Amino acid sequence: MKLRTLVWAFLLLFSFVWLTSRANWSLRSMMAPMFRAGLKWTEPASVHGEGYTTEEQNSIDIYKTARTATVYITSTTVRRDFFFQPYATQSLGSGFLINEDGFILTNFHVVSGSSRIQVTLSDQSQYYAKALDTDRSDDLALIKIDPKKSVPFLRLGDSDRLEVGQKVLAIGNPFGLEGTLTVGVVSSIGREFNAENNEHLQGMIQTDAAINGGNSGGPLLDSSGNVIGINTAILGQTNIGIGFALPINRAKALLSDYRAGRVTERPRVGVSTEYVAGDLAEALGLPRRGGLLVQRVGRGSSEDMAGIRGAREVVAVGNVELGVGGDLIVAIDGKPVQRGDALVEAISQKHVGDTIVLAIYRNGRSLNLNVKLQRPPADVS
Repeated sequence: MKLRTLVWAFLLLFSFVWLTSRANWSLRSMMAPMFRAGLKWTEPASVHGEGYTTEEQNSIDIYKTARTATVYITSTTVRRDFFFQPYATQSLGSGFLINEDGFILTNFHVVSGSSRIQVTLSDQSQYYAKALDTDRSDDLALIKIDPKKSVPFLRLGDSDRLEVGQKVLAIGNPFGLEGTLTVGVVSSIGREFNAENNEHLQGMIQTDAAINGGNSGGPLLDSSGNVIGINTAILGQTNIGIGFALPINRAKALLSDYRAGRVTERPRVGVSTEYVAGDLAEALGLPRRGGLLVQRVGRGSSEDMAGIRGAREVVAVGNVELGVGGDLIVAIDGKPVQRGDALVEAISQKHVGDTIVLAIYRNGRSLNLNVKLQRPPADVS
């Protein structure tokens, strides 16, 4: 009995020694290359640089450049109280430098009626500005300072190439908070609405980049840092993600007038239209390529004088009502209509007295109408 116990004890001891020696051998075999190479302590992978995403870095780079060219505008207006005593009021807005000579673009309503315009640059230096030209119909103003040093300025982009969904950045001074950046997308193009100053603004860029009081006149930039719009208005009294900017190509027309020594007197669109194409156009008995379906024509407008016809009846299309039976504008000055703001943009490049050629589709036939552009018409009704 004792012998059997000793045998089992010996077997257990032998097995333990054998297993542990094999395990050590295997472990030593696996670790040998590491020991030969020399063991080194490796810290967890660290992030080099600031760790920004490509999108974040793009926004940072644009802001650093554009902020220095965005200015803070204080307009002083003299009013009279109940006893006809004069008193000064101030309004705040934004603008941006467009060349090294101190030319600044902003909104008309930012400087309207001002007896004094003060401009503060990003380095807090201040200058008095003078108004060079204005376009009330587009809520646009060109002012100038005489800088004592070199000033940064922004490049003007091409607002005709905008696409809904593309990234945009707005810089301004909302509520006096200087150098504020907001980021969003182009929500829509070709919008029209009545601004608080009772001006009817047409062909506007809609964006969800936050725009508030004091942003007016500041730049709306694309992802390359080019100015594609001028922040102008919001829908309602507070920001709800619906802001509007004037397309920069409209400002280019003002600059062209100023350089040529012309008085800016921009004609206005005298019709309301809806863009239709594809299946909807075919369902209405119109060419599939589509165009601008005229809804209403302003009495006495340029289009009225040229014989453009509006809708004769209204039909329900889904959840909206659409006027039908009017002219379909398929081309403007030989260029096919492909956007809802095509007519607004075409006329914004013209002057009072110019003529545009509208190719229209009417009752199954095509014809061209020459429209001589008059002074801004009465409201479309």
